[in-house]
Amino acid sequence: MDRKSILTAIFAMALCLSATSADKEKIKTYSGEIADSQCALNVHSLTRSHEEMLKSKSMGGTSRNCTLYCIQYLGGDFVLSSKNDVFRLDDQDKAKQFAGMKVKITGNMDAKTKMVHVETIEEEP
Repeated sequence: MDRKSILTAIFAMALCLSATSADKEKIKTYSGEIADSQCALNVHSLTRSHEEMLKSKSMGGTSRNCTLYCIQYLGGDFVLSSKNDVFRLDDQDKAKQFAGMKVKITGNMDAKTKMVHVETIEEEP
């Protein structure tokens, strides 16, 4: 290889490494409850929670049952509800097993859409 080719290859590798570390910097941890968009976004809840639904027992007696009911029968999506924020989740399958649970999600968020690209989900103690 000539000198120009070697320098080009080194430059290309440096760009790849900096892009990889920039991507890793975007990865953050988010905590909250895996809820349904219906309850978390006040579609049928005044408190942005399952509170009213659990009192009426019309959608199950637990946060998990309420979340799964709203997803299956009311067209909701799994979201991360965290205090006053609600984040959409791109991986609905990963979220399903944690329905109604307090979790920690690691991933990248698209600030415009408030959509989290889920890397991992773990139950919080």
